[in-house]
Amino acid sequence: MVMPVRGYAAHSATSALGLFSFVRRDPRPNDVAIEIEFAGVCHSDLHTVRGDWGVPRYPVVPGHEIIGRVTAVGADVTRFTVGQRVGVGCMVDSCQHCPACAQGLEQYCENGMTGTYNDVDRHDGTSTQGGYSERIVVSEQFVVNVPEHLDPAGAAPLLCAGITTWSPLRHWKVGPGSKVAVVGLGGLGHMALKLAKAMGAEVTLFSRSPGKEADAQRLGASHVVISTDPAQMKAVRGQFDLIIDTVTYVHELNPYVSTLAVSGTLVLVGYLGPLEEMLNTAPMVMGRKSVAGSVIGGIAETQEMLDFCGQHGITADIERIDIGSINDAYERMLKSDVKYRFVIDIASFQGAA
Repeated sequence: MVMPVRGYAAHSATSALGLFSFVRRDPRPNDVAIEIEFAGVCHSDLHTVRGDWGVPRYPVVPGHEIIGRVTAVGADVTRFTVGQRVGVGCMVDSCQHCPACAQGLEQYCENGMTGTYNDVDRHDGTSTQGGYSERIVVSEQFVVNVPEHLDPAGAAPLLCAGITTWSPLRHWKVGPGSKVAVVGLGGLGHMALKLAKAMGAEVTLFSRSPGKEADAQRLGASHVVISTDPAQMKAVRGQFDLIIDTVTYVHELNPYVSTLAVSGTLVLVGYLGPLEEMLNTAPMVMGRKSVAGSVIGGIAETQEMLDFCGQHGITADIERIDIGSINDAYERMLKSDVKYRFVIDIASFQGAA
């Protein structure tokens, strides 16, 4: 039997999100049914529902930073039990047999991963709907265990902001002795600072304007460099092994490339699209420097990140909101008026109208 659910959905690029009734599928043999407790609010949610990345499959229930409790499991499920606290991130399926999936890189599935929302279920053709809702049903292979002692609201953004920054930190082998810089102090940037610091790196924040020093240091930065100050940028030339660039809009990369050490890498995790300023290849060629991109992480890597956060007590800095405040939260998010992630308390659906 299908499961009736309430969510908050967008019905067009210009309409506000509002209450929406729909159904979740009856759990398949390998499915886990989850009662959602908290859902993080990501910039991707806003970009998707407003059509910034193409026309979505309206109505769209966003949300891919999901924390909840297991309420039922299919007959073939072995990894989860009823009552367990779990998480669901940005994807709910992949082909499971391509070379990328075989390496545990489901996010790069060569046949296309299935997004948690605004996508098509590869088994029954229905539209996937996300975490701004009361319940969700997900394949066991795309559910992760959440350490019980972590604050569940603060843990929700780990499922996107956390893994998006963890994956390049792990891929480029950050550890004690590494020099890491982070461009931008927002939802992604604040997680990059926390994680890089906990991994043993010396961490620097690049910011366009002063005034963020105290917060950056609290989050793990040892240094703050004002990227609009030529003298400060010159002082850090050739220093960084890895730069995590979290900026979500078009910006020039050349000033940051010059601050990379020999064999260093600048990895883009926030911006999707063409760059208006052409890359100057001279410092790249003369110093074996790289500009790369990265998106979320595989399921095993996501579990590794959650376990690490459990060991180090790492969660996101959040502002908890009711579901009825989501449209105001979107407007505030556009103004960067949040430190550093909104998280919806799904219990607030009880009073939603």
